[in-house]
Amino acid sequence: MDKQTLIEKVRAMAAAPSCCAKLKAVSATYLDAVGTAQEKVAAQNLIAEIEEDITPIDGLVAFAHSERAKEIFGAEGQKKFAAHADELKASGAKYCDCLACAPAVEILNNKEILLG
Repeated sequence: MDKQTLIEKVRAMAAAPSCCAKLKAVSATYLDAVGTAQEKVAAQNLIAEIEEDITPIDGLVAFAHSERAKEIFGAEGQKKFAAHADELKASGAKYCDCLACAPAVEILNNKEILLG
């Protein structure tokens, strides 16, 4: 994977409805810093924030089976969401696969490119 592809992953992650406000802000700071003297520090901050915010699979499964998920998605939606989370865990996934977490995993797996 090249740096430009990872920059697009940062943009996709930040644009996802499931991306938290702090990660959106840190992503914007990184994107603004690309090509400047501040890029490496901004990349370090981005990686640290992703590591803090990414949802581990056990957290996803717990949330998917919670009353809060039922409140958000309704009973039928929560059942589907819980089944998806269970299948994801059974497949060996380590993290959530939402529109924010999926690119976050790719960024973490290739962080040395951003930090280089």
